[in-house]
Amino acid sequence: MSSTTGQFFIQLPRFNRVFLQNNSFHLPKPVQFPVLPQTSNIPAPVTSISQFGASRFSVCRCASETESLSGSSERDPGQEFGPEPNQMVEQKEASIVDILKQSNSILPHVVLASTILALVYPPSFSWFTSRYYAPALGFLMFAVGVNSSEKDFIEAFKRPDVILAGYVGQFVVKPLLGYIFGIIAVTVFGLPTPLGAGIMLVSCVSGAQLSNYATFLTDPPLAPLSIVMTSLSTATAVFVTPMLSLLLIGKRLPVDVMGMVSSILQIVIAPITAGLLLNRLFPRLCNVMRPFLPPLSVLDTAFCVGAPLAININSVLSPFGLTLLLLIVAFHLSAFIAGYFFSGSVFHNAPDVKALQRTLSFETGMQSSLLALALANRFFQDPLVSVPPAISTVIMSLMGFALVMIWAKKAD
Repeated sequence: MSSTTGQFFIQLPRFNRVFLQNNSFHLPKPVQFPVLPQTSNIPAPVTSISQFGASRFSVCRCASETESLSGSSERDPGQEFGPEPNQMVEQKEASIVDILKQSNSILPHVVLASTILALVYPPSFSWFTSRYYAPALGFLMFAVGVNSSEKDFIEAFKRPDVILAGYVGQFVVKPLLGYIFGIIAVTVFGLPTPLGAGIMLVSCVSGAQLSNYATFLTDPPLAPLSIVMTSLSTATAVFVTPMLSLLLIGKRLPVDVMGMVSSILQIVIAPITAGLLLNRLFPRLCNVMRPFLPPLSVLDTAFCVGAPLAININSVLSPFGLTLLLLIVAFHLSAFIAGYFFSGSVFHNAPDVKALQRTLSFETGMQSSLLALALANRFFQDPLVSVPPAISTVIMSLMGFALVMIWAKKAD
């Protein structure tokens, strides 16, 4: 059977035609089929199979029949029968890169696991002493710098109202909450006064660098703004923290000015500057590094959370542990909520109000509990004062990165 344009004719073999003519038979007229309109809405049969999801077996069968009729074994270049080997390798490499990039999504689970491990087996983290804290936090800031640019920080300084709101959240809202919960701990629950003083001390310190990393995971464009707010609170903590401690606790705590400046340089300025310069001068190198930064940052954060708990395990497992734990959970939870709604009421007309609420919630809820722990160990004779900062380090991190897991999905 052969076909012309839109018409099909029945052709008989030659010896049959001769036989019929010799016997005076009349052949019927060739059967003509109607011409189908050639429109774009009616695709070709083989193309329609592959396009609209029929089985690959049907496509291969049609192709094999065509090859057998034509006697050719050449593959139609328009048909796709499966990925090439190099495509499979590229897909595998892409999946590995995606897994590395998505490792931040398991950060809350890793923080929780490190907390449990530090409680069950403290030696697993006790070797990670305070001398490693600055490099560890500096690495997190370096990761933020690699994924940022100078323009991001310039834009951050163009929003002084947001910076001021973050400062109010850190040094007004949080100390007020610390004073309230410190009084509740002593008067309502009958806890020793040093424990109440420890809660107040946590509220008097500057913001935590982990809040910058949390903001980077949820709202990357606002990470430079978070860094500016935390750096400002850290720089002025040399004056504000002693004043707040005198006002709330009744004891003036001298803060090492040179130590504060040195910590800002080591933890914030130097690593971020290095990341920005590397991103500016060697962009290809940064592209290679970026997939590996999230898993390393997750491991880094786990050590920053588990180590203080393991080192201060005896203070944490005190007779007042459960009651104090619930109070500190309520203290930080109220700070996260206050920062969220405070910023929402102030910047309700801003186009990025939701991102600002998340950022200022991190800034208000996550304070430098490690600094409070160092001050408690140095300037207070009663060891109970150091218990709330030690517990706060873990609770603050768990709650903050749990919010990261929730808010990152909403931001996407």
